[in-house]
Amino acid sequence: MKSQAISLSAEASAQQQRMRAFWALMLGVALLLAQALSAGARATPESFADLADQVSPAVVNITTSTTVAVSTGPMPMVPEGSPFEDFFRDFGAPDGENGTPRQRRSQALGSGFVISEDGFIVTNNHVIEKADEIEIEFFSGKVLEAKVVGTDPNTDIALLKVESDAPLAYVPFGDSDIVRVGDWVMAMGNPLGQGFSVSAGIVSARNRALSGTYDDYIQTDAAINRGNSGGPLFNMAGEVIGVNTAILSPNGGSIGIGFAMSSGVVTKVVAQLKEFGETRRGWLGVRIQDVTPEMAEAIGLGDVRGAMVSDVPDGPAKDAGMVAGDVILTFDGQDVADTRELVRVVGNSAVGKTVRVVVFRDGKTVTLKVTLGRRETAEAAAAPEQPGVAPEPKETEMLGLTLTPLTEALREQLELGAGIEGLVVTGVDEASAAFEKGLRAGDVITEAGQQKVTTVADLEARISEAKDAGRKSLLLLVRRQGEPRFVALSLEE
Repeated sequence: MKSQAISLSAEASAQQQRMRAFWALMLGVALLLAQALSAGARATPESFADLADQVSPAVVNITTSTTVAVSTGPMPMVPEGSPFEDFFRDFGAPDGENGTPRQRRSQALGSGFVISEDGFIVTNNHVIEKADEIEIEFFSGKVLEAKVVGTDPNTDIALLKVESDAPLAYVPFGDSDIVRVGDWVMAMGNPLGQGFSVSAGIVSARNRALSGTYDDYIQTDAAINRGNSGGPLFNMAGEVIGVNTAILSPNGGSIGIGFAMSSGVVTKVVAQLKEFGETRRGWLGVRIQDVTPEMAEAIGLGDVRGAMVSDVPDGPAKDAGMVAGDVILTFDGQDVADTRELVRVVGNSAVGKTVRVVVFRDGKTVTLKVTLGRRETAEAAAAPEQPGVAPEPKETEMLGLTLTPLTEALREQLELGAGIEGLVVTGVDEASAAFEKGLRAGDVITEAGQQKVTTVADLEARISEAKDAGRKSLLLLVRRQGEPRFVALSLEE
C-alpha cells in the first residue's frame, strides 16, 4: 500500500509540473501577442502633431515673380490729357516709347524644404522656371530672397540657396528604397496658396513612371494640390522620402492620387547640382528597346529580360565592341530587367567610370568593359534626324511585306546615310503580322536573324535557316527615319 501511495504521489507531482509548464507556455504566448498588438498600435499614430512640430521650421513657401510682356495689338489714339488716357493705359495700351508693349509681373506659388543649415533648399523645377525673383517664406514668417544653384528638368528638381545670418532648421533625406506600400506618410506645403498645411496618408504604390526617363515616383493618397509642388513627403521619422511633384485629377484638385519623386533619385540630382550646378549623368551610347517573348525565342534567349541594342552609334559602347543585336543582361554588376531600368542605372553612374557590361550574343554571354561618357554632352551634340519619304511600292512579297533592294535613288529619297544597306519596305499587307508589329512603307530592313541582308535572296536564306533551326519567328532589324528597332515576325503560317 505504501509503495502504491508513493507512486500515486509521484504521478500527481508530475502532472502538476506539466500543468505549470503548460500555463507558463500560455503566458509566454499571451505576452508575445500583447507585444505584437502593442507594436501594431504604435504603428498607427494617434496624432501627427509631434511630427508636424518637428519638421515645420524646415518647410518653406515659395513665391516667384516673372516679368511678361502684355501684347495688346493696335489701340486708338488718345489725346494727351484726355479723361480716357488712364483708362486705355490701365487696360493694355502701349505705355513705352515707340509703342512698346507694357510689362506686367506674374506671380506663382509653390513649396520647398531646407536640406542644410547653410541655406540650400530643394523644390520642383517647374515652380521656379523662368522666374526673375524667388522669395522664400519660413514658418517663422521670415522672408529671404533665393538664388538658383541648378535645375534638372528631367526629374523636375531645382536647388536654391538663401543667405541667413543664423543657421537654418533643416530636414534630412530618408531611404525611399526601404519604403513599403501601406507605410504612413505626411505631406507638407503651400496648397492653393493657403500657407503651411499638413496632410497625411499612406504609400499607395512605388516605382511609378509618368513620362520621364528617370521617373521613380512614390504614389500616395495624402492630399496634394496646386502649390504643394516641391514640398516634402515625410516618413514617420521626419525624413524626406519624396518631393511632391504631380497629381492625377480630372478637376485639378486632389482625388487621392499624388506622386512624389523618390529621395533615391532626388539625392543624386541634388548632390550633382550642388557640386557642379548641373547634372552629369553616365552615357552608354546605344539605342535600346525592350525584349519581347518573340524576340527572346528568335535569338534563343531563355527568359524575357534585358535590353535589346538596336543601334550603336559612335560612343563608349561602340568603342568597347558592343554591336546591334546584343542583349544587355547586366550593367556594373546589376541585373537589367528592361530598358527603363538600364537607363536609370546608367544615368546614376559616374561619368568616366569603367564598368563591366554582360551581353547575350550568338547564343552565349560576352563581357565588355565600357568607359562611360556624359549624356548631356552627347545629347547636345546629336543632330536631329530628317523625316524620310516612302518610295513607290514594288513587286516582291514576303512575310506580308512588299520589298525592294535599296538603290541610290531610294537612298536619296529616304535620306539614308551611305553606310546603310538593306531591303526597303514599299508596302505592308494590313492583314499580316508585320502590319500588327508596326512595319510600314518606308522602313528599311538591314538585318534578319542578326545577319545583314541586302537582297531578297538574303532574306529568304535567313528564313530557311530559322525554320531549319526550329525557330518560330525571325528577328528583323528595321530602320525608320534613321531610328533602328528590332521586330520579331512569326514564321508560322
